[in-house]
Amino acid sequence: MTDLVITRIFDAPRHLVYRAFADPDQLAAWFGPVGWSVPRDTIDMDVRPGGKQVFTMVNDDDPSMASPVNATFVEVVENELIVGEEDVSHIPDFGADKLRLRIEFFEEEGGRTRLVVTQSPFPEAMADGAREGWGSSFTKLDKILA
Repeated sequence: MTDLVITRIFDAPRHLVYRAFADPDQLAAWFGPVGWSVPRDTIDMDVRPGGKQVFTMVNDDDPSMASPVNATFVEVVENELIVGEEDVSHIPDFGADKLRLRIEFFEEEGGRTRLVVTQSPFPEAMADGAREGWGSSFTKLDKILA
């Protein structure tokens, strides 16, 4: 098990990048790697400590392939930090029952935002695929923020 850490600079102000994670309409517009999407009607979010984040990522070519997310927000600081814990006990070979996701938003020069995503504990065997998935999702988010 490892900590999966992904850093990305977005050419958009911090409050807009934060909103892309906290607003269900925006999340539906970009979340999931290319070839996957999150139907808006599957999203139920209450972005506050103790609030839930529930949605389903669906394969665009084969909707029977789906990946449900059921998480609880444990720490939220508007425009700065979102921390959640996801039940991953249903994922074979994951090696843990809970996955902690920490999303940090930092102001950068020129109105840009540095995003740092940390997932832990994370199985090393799944890390490369997860990095590719986040990268692909962030390419979609770049277009939304442009």
